[in-house]
Amino acid sequence: MTIKSILRGKGADVFSVGPGEDATSIARALATHRIGAALVRDGNGAVLGIVSERDIVRALAREGTPALARTARELMTVDLVTATPETSVAEALALMTNHRCRHLPVMEAGQLAGMVSIGDLVKARIAEAEQEAENLRAFVTAA
Repeated sequence: MTIKSILRGKGADVFSVGPGEDATSIARALATHRIGAALVRDGNGAVLGIVSERDIVRALAREGTPALARTARELMTVDLVTATPETSVAEALALMTNHRCRHLPVMEAGQLAGMVSIGDLVKARIAEAEQEAENLRAFVTAA
C-alpha cells in the first residue's frame, strides 16, 4: 500500500497557517480542526515548514506564556521530512520512527500533494493486515 492510496481515501486538503500567525491562534486552530500539526505556507502556497502541538509545548516549556506570541515562522520546523505518493506505508512509518515525527507532507514534483499522519498510516496498516487475514481465511476454507 502506498501514500497515494491513503490520500485517495482522505483527500489532499491540508490545513495551513501563515508564517505570521501566533501560537495562540495556531493552537486554537489545531484544536478546532482536531489535528496535531499545520503546514506553514507563504502567500503563494509554498511550504515553508510545519508547526505542531509539540513545537508550541516546547516553546511554552522554555519561555512560559510569552511563547504564545511567537509566530509560526519562529516556531516551525523547517527541515521537513517528506514522502511522495509512491512511498510505501512501511517506508513512511520508518521515516516517522527514525525522525521522531508524526506528520509527513507529501510532495510530488516540488508541489504539495497532501499530508499523512501517524494515525493515517496505522489505520492503513491495520486495514492491510485485516485484508491479508481475510484472504488467508478464504484460501484455507476453499482448499
